[in-house]
Amino acid sequence: MAAPQDTVRPEIRPWPALWALVLGFFMILVDSTIVSVATPAILEDLGSDVGTVVWVTSAYLLAYAVPLLITGRLGDRIGPKKLYLTGLALFTLASVWCGLTNTIELLIVARVFQGLGASMMTPQTMAVITRIFPPNQRGRAMSLWGATAGVATLVGPILGGVLVDGLGWQWIFFINAPVGVVGFFLALRLVPDLPTHEHKFDLVGVVLSAAGLFLLVFGIQEGQKYNWGTITGPISVWGLIIAGVVVLAGFVIWQSRNKGEPLLPLGLFKDRNFSLANVAITTVGFAITAMAFPLMLWAQAVRGLSPTRSALLLVPMAVISGALAPFVGRLVDRTPPRFIAGFGLACCAVSMFWMSQVIEPDVPIWHLLLPIALLGVANGFMWAPLGTTATRNLPMHQAGAGAGVYNTTRQVGAVLGSASIAVLMESRLAHNLPGMSGGASAEGFSSGKLPAVVRQGFSDSMAQSLVLPALVLLIGLVAALLFTAPSHLQKKPETAAAEAG
Repeated sequence: MAAPQDTVRPEIRPWPALWALVLGFFMILVDSTIVSVATPAILEDLGSDVGTVVWVTSAYLLAYAVPLLITGRLGDRIGPKKLYLTGLALFTLASVWCGLTNTIELLIVARVFQGLGASMMTPQTMAVITRIFPPNQRGRAMSLWGATAGVATLVGPILGGVLVDGLGWQWIFFINAPVGVVGFFLALRLVPDLPTHEHKFDLVGVVLSAAGLFLLVFGIQEGQKYNWGTITGPISVWGLIIAGVVVLAGFVIWQSRNKGEPLLPLGLFKDRNFSLANVAITTVGFAITAMAFPLMLWAQAVRGLSPTRSALLLVPMAVISGALAPFVGRLVDRTPPRFIAGFGLACCAVSMFWMSQVIEPDVPIWHLLLPIALLGVANGFMWAPLGTTATRNLPMHQAGAGAGVYNTTRQVGAVLGSASIAVLMESRLAHNLPGMSGGASAEGFSSGKLPAVVRQGFSDSMAQSLVLPALVLLIGLVAALLFTAPSHLQKKPETAAAEAG
């Protein structure tokens, strides 16, 4: 039962508030998709390699994921509006810093600060939806969230391609400055100040979760570079991975025994749909992040497409997902989520398997656009049902905590997807093109420069890498099929008896 102070005040206008918050969420998503298109240009301009340049994304995702548990709680304590505005300011300033860097190391550091800003913003959007929309309207509100993701997948790559081709990769970050300023003033004016709740902060939990995630992701991503052996002295790749798993296990144990207020409220997982939605969104975050790297590298290195033309490959996905979002939002409020989300996850897995089969050096582009269009159908049917199902039954005072957990699991999936696909791409390149020392270097990754003799091996490597996210999605599909009908769709006993009679 929601506390009285959580009742939505009549003067609150939920839709203008949501639109203001969605602008910042849109900027975060655009920034992620822009970087995937710009990866080859960054790789060559800064003289890096595949394993290192992927850290431009992984460092951002890691800094984004780790604080989400505490930023969700912090939003409940000091107010989602204040924390959102703070995060937006940090994200915007860090974006300018990213554009001003001239070494891969400084770019990775600046991306960490970008990720911290994003971590402050994201839980507040879901928490506000939960707190200002009644349960039977959250599906439509969440469909706007899903449509934002769909449009961002179109705008981000195409805008990124145009900027990289015309002005240089630095401008994919500079473009965030004016958008951030507009978003700040809109949120300042339109987002309401909501009641706050007192929370204590579990600093031990923060340290354990951050350390565990870092050790795990660093070990996975750097494994190929060190041949899965010794890094330095007694430190080995497998030692880091095992240490990360042990620390994360310790984090869960600590959360279960913490008599105060744990960082991860394990009681939330008593809600079956919340638990299953977290499993499903983890696989979605993994797959969508992992898919972008091999597809963009193949398009530019093998087919010789410019960043802009590479990004145009994603147009069917973005248009279809954006068009479907309002329709799916209405369905979510009236239909058991297992059917909608299950259909979306099945389409997503099939589309990635399909792409892995058609990627060849000389494949007609329209052959590739068909599975990409199916991915658009998948996006349209995944995001809103999963987000709505996760948060629909949560009590108001745990809205921020629930949103923080949900977004953390999504970002943990994205971090692991980024790290795992980097390992798999380098492993496949080493197997299919043993002459390419270190997996792949900066040479030959700009448009049209990959020698013809290695294009088949490179294509095979990228295609084989896409099988991984497809397999991971099957786990999410099983989770979605186990959803139960939310409370507002469950028939009351007397109604069911009357219908039976």
